[in-house]
Amino acid sequence: MSVWYDNTVFYHMYPLGMSGAPFENREEQIVHRFVELEKWLPHIRNLECGAIYIGPLFESTTHGYDTRDYKLVDRRLGDNEDFKRFVKKAHELGLKVVVDGVFNHTGREFFAFQDIQRNREGSRYCGWYKGINFWGNNPYNDGFGYEAWRNCFELVNLNLQNREVKDYLFEVIRFWIREFDIDGIRLDCADCLDFDFMREMRWMTGNEKQDFWLMGEVIHGDYSRWVNPEMLHAVTNYELHKGLYSGHNDHNYFEIAHTIRRLFDGNGGLCRGRILYSFVDNHDVDRIISKLNDRRHIKSVYTLLYTLPGLPSIYYGSEWGG
Repeated sequence: MSVWYDNTVFYHMYPLGMSGAPFENREEQIVHRFVELEKWLPHIRNLECGAIYIGPLFESTTHGYDTRDYKLVDRRLGDNEDFKRFVKKAHELGLKVVVDGVFNHTGREFFAFQDIQRNREGSRYCGWYKGINFWGNNPYNDGFGYEAWRNCFELVNLNLQNREVKDYLFEVIRFWIREFDIDGIRLDCADCLDFDFMREMRWMTGNEKQDFWLMGEVIHGDYSRWVNPEMLHAVTNYELHKGLYSGHNDHNYFEIAHTIRRLFDGNGGLCRGRILYSFVDNHDVDRIISKLNDRRHIKSVYTLLYTLPGLPSIYYGSEWGG
């Protein structure tokens, strides 16, 4: 049975950037910037996209991935009612809505981490994070140590093998599905997430919404480890992304062909029978137009994006070649 995510084009919205929100979340009052984001919806529909990936959205301190409240839309963008209206308008135009799920880590302002700061060994949340120890220290001089994502100590790694943490995050996901009627989640740092956590998430989200889509951010490796019937429906195809610009800059289409054969060849490709999420730029990399030595190649890059195996994604504004 075919489902919506088997054959659609995504439009990637980075709301903090495209709405002109400040980098630091010092807003005392909610600023209703979703009004501006809603204006993009008819344009996205006119591009014949079928889905929007929008994020990060959780209330955070700076760039959006240092979460401080999983059940609030970032006040720099609006409130929960604003986002509920955004999803409703998108659905009325036939657009599915996928949001960022930042479950590998939290920010330092998240309630569980602040409880550890206050109560130290007496905190009931010590087991919520990886590597908590009270004989060390960290760059913020809290008087205890912890694991951080890639040593970025504003991002504290959650312990996804802890039952309480998993149950909390699954309850958060149910909240977003029931409250906002979202259609999928893009898992930030999926290559760092616990596999059992993702297996449980696949089962839980499928029970909540039969056609719910899970896509993971994975940079490199054997993508089939993540994309399979038990875990995720798709991951980011960074291997193809690299080949699409360097293959043109080096006048070497063999690089692109090698990637396609390695991933999708019917006689042994790593991801044969699977559908990956394809892109030429996103909020973590430079825009494609700035990577091409010859900007005239932009048309052939997008032609390949649309015609090679995968779900193509347009990063907001790049449709104008800028």
